Amino acid sequence: MDSRPSEGNDAIRRRRECTRCGFRFTTYERREELPIVVIKKDGTKEPFERQKIMNGLVRATVKRNIPIKTLGALIDSIVSELRDNGITEVHSDEIGNMVLKRLLDIDKVAYVRFASVYRDFKDLDEFSEELRSLTK
Repeated sequence: MDSRPSEGNDAIRRRRECTRCGFRFTTYERREELPIVVIKKDGTKEPFERQKIMNGLVRATVKRNIPIKTLGALIDSIVSELRDNGITEVHSDEIGNMVLKRLLDIDKVAYVRFASVYRDFKDLDEFSEELRSLTK
């Protein structure tokens, strides 16, 4: 009867009708998704967990006026980018860079906080260099 994208554009919503009894119902068609595997710095692999990114983002945005919904959308955009490119294995540093790229547009203080943990600055000079690159 009717086909259209779902509200989140993550599925096709189809309205159907039984030819025998006339009962109407809705089905959703989604693409089959393979799990995303994260390759850690030490070479080990583990399943992608969006909650790990969310935890880091929440810590980086403490006392910043950034809604959790915005952080969820940031993670959704990363997952969408990986899926759209057919990536099933990704290095953890690539995910970190994807987070930083998006966080820079949202809040520079949160960016610096996240970068300080993610990039593991060894001294104040490395941290200062990162701050200088932000002001350029």
